[in-house]
Amino acid sequence: MTSKNDDESTPVHGVFRVIPRSEHSLSRKSISAGALRVLYRLHEAGFRACLVGGAVRDLLLGGHPKDFDVATNATPEEVRALFRNCRLIGRRFRLAHVVFGREIVEVATFRGSSDDGSGDRHLVDGRLVRDNVYGTIEEDAVRRDFTVNALYYDIADFSVLDAVGGMDDLQHRVLRLIGEPEQRYREDPVRMLRAVRLAAKLEFSIEAATAEPFARLGSLLGEAPPARLFDESLKMFLAGHGLASFRALERYGLLEQVFPATARALRSPNAASFRTLVEQTLANTDARVRADKPVTPAFLFAALLWEPVRALAQTGMDKGEDAGAAWSHAVARVIGEQAQRVAVPRRFTIAVEEIWAMQPRFHQRTKKRAFRLLEHPRFRAAYDFLVLRAGESDELAELAQWWTQAQSLNHEELAQQLAGLPTPPAAEPGATAPAKRKRPRRRRKRKSTSAAPATESSD
Repeated sequence: MTSKNDDESTPVHGVFRVIPRSEHSLSRKSISAGALRVLYRLHEAGFRACLVGGAVRDLLLGGHPKDFDVATNATPEEVRALFRNCRLIGRRFRLAHVVFGREIVEVATFRGSSDDGSGDRHLVDGRLVRDNVYGTIEEDAVRRDFTVNALYYDIADFSVLDAVGGMDDLQHRVLRLIGEPEQRYREDPVRMLRAVRLAAKLEFSIEAATAEPFARLGSLLGEAPPARLFDESLKMFLAGHGLASFRALERYGLLEQVFPATARALRSPNAASFRTLVEQTLANTDARVRADKPVTPAFLFAALLWEPVRALAQTGMDKGEDAGAAWSHAVARVIGEQAQRVAVPRRFTIAVEEIWAMQPRFHQRTKKRAFRLLEHPRFRAAYDFLVLRAGESDELAELAQWWTQAQSLNHEELAQQLAGLPTPPAAEPGATAPAKRKRPRRRRKRKSTSAAPATESSD
């Protein structure tokens, strides 16, 4: 095959090891139809085209990847010229997205290792903020993050290409960073979170030199865009391996860089019950993902930040602050601090606050309030949160059991049960919902019999 832009020179990192089709387990039958169409069309047009990254890794491990990425020596503009259903995206990394119905195949041009001035690469304080310098497949391999993500499946002969020892690390289930770790983390601190997440997902160990800089460079995560850390948090906690990711974050000292209030609370006197709440939440979330059931970031963040908010509100009340005001101040402070690290969208923080605010309402088991609570659109999430908190005390365990049974009763049966209950307490200590502020009444303006004076237009 004659390729248009490929350089068949000696690889930068080492000679490519070529694993022929007879010696690996990756089959075209496991690749999506859209990805195959992209690979074949690029190949037929004279370009080099390879499946790359997580899809190759997971297929070799016997998994079933959802996304398929393609690497090629065609530029983004050349890819767009081949596919009518293609759009170009990204500033930091210029990419082509080829759309086949609900499937999007991401196509990246081989990245170069050096910029001769013709490309577009920018570093700020060692961080790589833009990298659109194109090169050879050999250069592309050493620009990738981990060795097991730098394996290529070549559609030309169905071989697997390995220039950095990824096949050996795959067999030994080791996650190893390509290049000098400190430099690579300074280029992109989020790679530390990716290392933890991938190790948890794949059940790999992290090679010692790859993990060593975490303690020294973890604070660099504070410089990462909070919106990007939100996306990374969802990948860590809502993709089916959240509990393992959480434990790895804590073990490597990175939890306090992303969720500082949570990390502090796990060192507090109430750490045991709080840890149980968080880990059970993550375990349940993992089970729901495996069962293909919906999950929401709101429930996750409600659990991760519960003890910081509860403890801060209790401190305010101990100092004589009104319960509603103490809770409101605690919510605002904790969510505000968290937003500096992870930019949780407002639609989720509103849901988090509602889940928290409904907790004391479970104690108010009068007929009118109980029926109103059951009809609340956020009831199920708040109830599930109450069940998770049941281990905090015998009172909460009894309360969770009562509300579990209440949902199985018809209207008349529940009304009879409620009639026999004693008068409920005013609110749950330490979790009082913020008091609602009354809106000032509007006075109706009297109609003036005289003409109004002329004014200048504000338009």
